[in-house]
Amino acid sequence: MTEPLRVLLADDQTLVRTGFRMILSADGVDVVAEAANGAEAVEAVRRSRPDVVLMDVRMPEMDGLEATRRILTGAPGEPRVIILTTFDLDRYVYAALSAGASGFLLKDVTPEHLTAAVRTVRTGDALLAPAITRRIVQRFTQRGSDTAALHRSLASLTPRELEVLGLLARGLSNAELATRLHLAEATVKTHVARILAKLGLRDRVQAVIVAYETGLVSAGAHASAQQTTEQT
Repeated sequence: MTEPLRVLLADDQTLVRTGFRMILSADGVDVVAEAANGAEAVEAVRRSRPDVVLMDVRMPEMDGLEATRRILTGAPGEPRVIILTTFDLDRYVYAALSAGASGFLLKDVTPEHLTAAVRTVRTGDALLAPAITRRIVQRFTQRGSDTAALHRSLASLTPRELEVLGLLARGLSNAELATRLHLAEATVKTHVARILAKLGLRDRVQAVIVAYETGLVSAGAHASAQQTTEQT
């Protein structure tokens, strides 16, 4: 993409916003607006139409979770949202990912990781490795009789797509999926794209969540996959 990357910063701490603005601006990222609470963030998104929103979880008046829900309404041109948190397994992070956020960053992120993160989600990719998402899902998914009803049925998926989704949820990258299934990586990407389209999902992060919440993959299953894919 040749157009400048447009970012909105939403955090109730002025110092955090100032630091992030300096880091992003130094790398050629255009910080188009700032917000000190969720309500301001929602309004600022409508006004400035950023590509990416860096959203703090805990803010006054309206928290980042509710703001994320309101921003990600399914309307055309909606931005990608990255959740900012001081806790790597924050309960709110799981809820935000379920609402459509594309990933999360800890507030002590390095400058290089911060700029790489906003560029990654701008292209439509999820920020998290599936293994990291799995940690959150395993800890916070509440299993119940009506859990699967939260999402569209997996019945629309072919047997191969179900297999791909299950392996994706266990933390395998596209390259690892290709090796495991003896497929070309381009074919794996096509399968993943079709899964997302059929289930109405934004990215791989939500696909992992759906795989656990529908019971396709159970928490703790195939833990050996984590040894090669976990990223910290």
